[in-house]
Amino acid sequence: MKQFISVDDVPGVPQIAATALDYKKNPFKDKGLGENKTLGMIFLNPSLRTRLSTQVAARNLGMEVVVFNIDKEGWALEMNDGVVMNGNTTEHVKEAAAVMGQYFDILSIRTFPGLKNKEEDYTEKYMNQFIKYAGKPVVSLESATLHPLQSLTDVITIRERWTQPRKPKVVMTWAPHVKALPQAVPNSFAQWMNAWDEVDFVITHPEGYELDPKFAGKAPVIHNQHEALEGADFVYVKNWSSYKDYGKITCTDESWMVTNETLKNTNDAKVMHCLPVRRNVVIADEVLDGPSSIVIPEAGNRVWAAQAVLSEILKNR
Repeated sequence: MKQFISVDDVPGVPQIAATALDYKKNPFKDKGLGENKTLGMIFLNPSLRTRLSTQVAARNLGMEVVVFNIDKEGWALEMNDGVVMNGNTTEHVKEAAAVMGQYFDILSIRTFPGLKNKEEDYTEKYMNQFIKYAGKPVVSLESATLHPLQSLTDVITIRERWTQPRKPKVVMTWAPHVKALPQAVPNSFAQWMNAWDEVDFVITHPEGYELDPKFAGKAPVIHNQHEALEGADFVYVKNWSSYKDYGKITCTDESWMVTNETLKNTNDAKVMHCLPVRRNVVIADEVLDGPSSIVIPEAGNRVWAAQAVLSEILKNR
């Protein structure tokens, strides 16, 4: 594995999930793999779970870790080529990424979309410029359109909790929020579920919140949440803003918040969320604090997802 930007980079969803779960059983079995190797973690946006879990994962492999909040501590970066830099930007990504490539063996980047210009966000300019100029393997810690580390985490969380011979029904449901959020997590979750043959995947959301078809794929889309959740084994809850009416909130229907009533026709479904979650807006307290919620062990699995990714890259260096 040469980089980790999407599900397309992994050797196979079952294989990478198995690697992650094996690390969960024995975190330090490859503690010499990253010896004398350094991971650079570059943040243009805030992070809690992604930052901490990836640091732990890298150290489990024996790597040194350098964290740099470039949005607060670095120069303002110019991301466009061929520009006259007589404005607010101080350093071009050509030099910044190339210099980081001199310092690190693996470079990981976190950046969010602006939610203003769909074409710019969906071309993944920031991520692709770092890939182009760094000259080292790049790991996405979330990008404008995808969050693959979270999605791998979700796969291993479902896999370790499902023991029946039939495929589990996994439903991703939109939920309300007080602000416009990116499509990265739902895009990525849909992409990974569609690439994983071991689940029956359904998407539910109000009309107007359709995802980019290249990520939603052929997954059934049902606009009635009650209907979609019937018989569900896992319910993945996430808000996102409109893709068609880009970055806009087109529905604020509070009835889409996940409550115990929402879940009553599921198959005692386990409830998942990437976190952070707005309590009593996205998911009710009674769910988050009840037996259905697996959001904390799900977050714990972030370490093993990151460790599996880093190890696959190190083994191919």
